[in-house]
Amino acid sequence: MENRTLLKEREKHILIKESFNTEINCDKPTLAGSVSQRACVFCGSRVVLYPIADAVHLVHGPIGCAAYTWDIRGSLSSGPELHRLSFSTDLTENEVIHGGEKKLSAALDNLISTYRPKAAFVYSTCIVGIIGDDVDAICKKLSSRYGIPVISVDSVGFQGTKKDGYAAACNSLFKLIGTGSTANIPKHSINIMGEFNLAGEAWIIKEYYRKIGIHVVSTMTGDGRIEEICRAHGASLNIVQCSGSMMQLARLMEEKYGIPYIRVSYFGLEDVALSLYSVADFFEDNPVIKQNARQLVFEEITKQQKEMEFYKSKLKGKKAAIYVGGAFKAFSLIKSLRSLGISVVLAGSQTGNAEDYKTLRELCDPGTIIIDDANPAELSKFILQKKTDLFIGGVKERPMAMKLGIGFCDHNHERQIPLAGFEGNLNFAKEICSSLLSPVWKFTKSREGGAI
Repeated sequence: MENRTLLKEREKHILIKESFNTEINCDKPTLAGSVSQRACVFCGSRVVLYPIADAVHLVHGPIGCAAYTWDIRGSLSSGPELHRLSFSTDLTENEVIHGGEKKLSAALDNLISTYRPKAAFVYSTCIVGIIGDDVDAICKKLSSRYGIPVISVDSVGFQGTKKDGYAAACNSLFKLIGTGSTANIPKHSINIMGEFNLAGEAWIIKEYYRKIGIHVVSTMTGDGRIEEICRAHGASLNIVQCSGSMMQLARLMEEKYGIPYIRVSYFGLEDVALSLYSVADFFEDNPVIKQNARQLVFEEITKQQKEMEFYKSKLKGKKAAIYVGGAFKAFSLIKSLRSLGISVVLAGSQTGNAEDYKTLRELCDPGTIIIDDANPAELSKFILQKKTDLFIGGVKERPMAMKLGIGFCDHNHERQIPLAGFEGNLNFAKEICSSLLSPVWKFTKSREGGAI
């Protein structure tokens, strides 16, 4: 790989597996002036808290911030859908000069009296960080007036990156946890954390645990309910899927309530099975749970074995690039693709830390490019260089893949097809097969080095 075309400051963010003789430069603020795929603090907090369906979510800032994050997750609800509405205080020049506290108070008054939510979250944006509105004071006043939690989310956009927004969201959730009753919560119970019910995935996972005999106290935050979050401290174990977004909350709960946590993944047959077994092992006092887990895994894998072999015969020998938000998801994707005969030639993430990249290096094949906080120019360059057939990323990467003339699979939070669990594994194979093998790509020139 030639580094002469890269910014010097980016060189240590991009490594080949064999040259990994030093730690990758990661978990740092985005380089000023580069077009990063990362988002701001506000966006990070919004996407984590957004799926809580019975709360009002009010963006205290210009209307653009609310529009930017409106309904950006494919998070489904089994009941109320307040989260689908995007409320904003719509700050203008007048509030920038004179302050927006009166407007915020009036907005909260109107929203709470109209919708009668179980709680309200108020997200601070960049403008609020500049003009210095006392959002905490307003939230306390409205909380006292209506008798519901009104929580200020410290999400001023310019304070950091999307990952800092995850931390702000965790701190906000922690204010709720411990305020509800733990009555009637059984011993064998868990909280599912970092699961956002994209296309109904939380329901799939909860059904697995119901079948093996484990009670789910809360999901944070997919199809989330304030009452369930308030009593989450009654669970015996926290299972953390999207570790980038929820590890801080898991650590806070372990420190205050003594609840241990384990990291899991529900993408790919291998990791789904391992996750179920890990949770069953934790409840070793009840051997029936492990027996049920084994039976469930056997039945589900047997059910789709023939179909998966068919897709493998079509996909074997293809090459893929992965660029996702959290590195932990990339681990599962590499395993899933390998089971289909697809090799990964590029792997990267927006929010991975040094430990994540160490694991990523161990999983990757020789010659794999490992990249942190990539920009579109870098991704395009390496995809062409590696003659990649498939790109797995999010909605921002879709136009790039199409422009490059390669297959694409949306594995981010906007998708409408479940990719988690055993059902999701089959959907994943179907989707990449239909995209990668589409006859449309024979009409593109980019693979041969033509115009992009």
